[in-house]
Amino acid sequence: MVGKEKLKEVVLSNQEFISNQVKDIVKRENIRLPERLNKVVILYGVRRSGKTFVLFDLFKRYKDTSLYIDFEDDRLSNFQANDFEILKDIFLELKPDLLNKKKRFLLDEIQNIKDWEKFCRRAVEKENIDVFVAGSSSKIMPLEIHTSLRGRAWSIEITTFSFREYLQAKNISVEESFIYGSKKIMIKQHFSDYMRWGGFPEVVLSKDEFEKNKLIKEYLGAMFFKDLVERFNINNIHLLDVLIDKLFSSFSQKFSLTAFYKQYKGKFPFSKDSLFGYYKNLLESMLIFEVRKFAESTYKRLRNPAKIYLADVGLARKVSSEDLGRVLENIVFLELRKKTEEIFYFDEEKECDFVVKEKNKFFPYQVCFELTEKNRERELGGLVLCCKWLEIKEGILLTNDQEEEVKINRIKIRIFPVWKWLIADSSGIRERCKTK
Repeated sequence: MVGKEKLKEVVLSNQEFISNQVKDIVKRENIRLPERLNKVVILYGVRRSGKTFVLFDLFKRYKDTSLYIDFEDDRLSNFQANDFEILKDIFLELKPDLLNKKKRFLLDEIQNIKDWEKFCRRAVEKENIDVFVAGSSSKIMPLEIHTSLRGRAWSIEITTFSFREYLQAKNISVEESFIYGSKKIMIKQHFSDYMRWGGFPEVVLSKDEFEKNKLIKEYLGAMFFKDLVERFNINNIHLLDVLIDKLFSSFSQKFSLTAFYKQYKGKFPFSKDSLFGYYKNLLESMLIFEVRKFAESTYKRLRNPAKIYLADVGLARKVSSEDLGRVLENIVFLELRKKTEEIFYFDEEKECDFVVKEKNKFFPYQVCFELTEKNRERELGGLVLCCKWLEIKEGILLTNDQEEEVKINRIKIRIFPVWKWLIADSSGIRERCKTK
């Protein structure tokens, strides 16, 4: 239990901090709230992706009716579920005019409070309080949500910055003239930086390379121990370390757990069950994602190896310039994933990186850092074959900086720079990427 006066001190100090010291918040994309907030809004996602600043933004927008609490505050180490009622009373003492009006509770690192779900459900359903919660643990991700909130929660994933959000953080307002005009050189330079460091907000805002490296190493350490070892009670630390190293260096490539088992089973002790379990834990932690083969049946999808993508390219174990194509592909995957969950790869004699369901139709994307005489037939051939399988007459090949249009076997292929595709809005410029 936490004393009333201490709770009041925390509430007021948070209010002062957000109001006076939190500046220039990047407006996040893809945060869609229900028209009527009769559900608990849960912000989840990989550690350090900016969930706290989404809550700060909400507080600033609704300052007169909002309460913000961070449950990693050391002053709240003894906070228990029954203290929520005291917290509500303190808020109403500070703002008595809200007694019969709409209130907003913004609760950060909520996973630290046991049985938080019961209060939040009651607050939303019976007490005219909009509740927004956030946390860095997989405990609040959709698959882990307590049964008391099933059907009563509205989950929103907060990812690391997209390239558009990255530019916003750099105070660059992108217009169509930037894409085709002289300022595109500046945009391309920023994209090179984005490819190297990724989109973790704190990393993007840091101007020092040493600091960027240090931040990413700290994130990896926290993800390793807090999100995996502690969360899932992992005891074979060496196996987890080797598995992560393999996955983080195999991004944008096919990965087989069976092949991994055969490669390492004689080098150190571990069981196949542990290997498959740890891999599942990594997926649940959202540090990695997998894409399955495009096939008619679930059986065919599962019997083929998955392609692995990282939550952010800043986590990638990059070793040479040859990795740039894979970095580009990972960035494209993260962007596509914001639009749809139905993403596959095509592999039938020839390969195409992505088959994506858009507006109830499948559409193919190929990704290649640079189209050369050496790889042109392979890259275009895979895309053309995929188009034929899908029975469509067009496809997109995304590159680092090439742009042209070719027609092969009556199939139109639009070759387009990834950086330009990323900053184009989905209904405007980007749609012209397909039709121009």
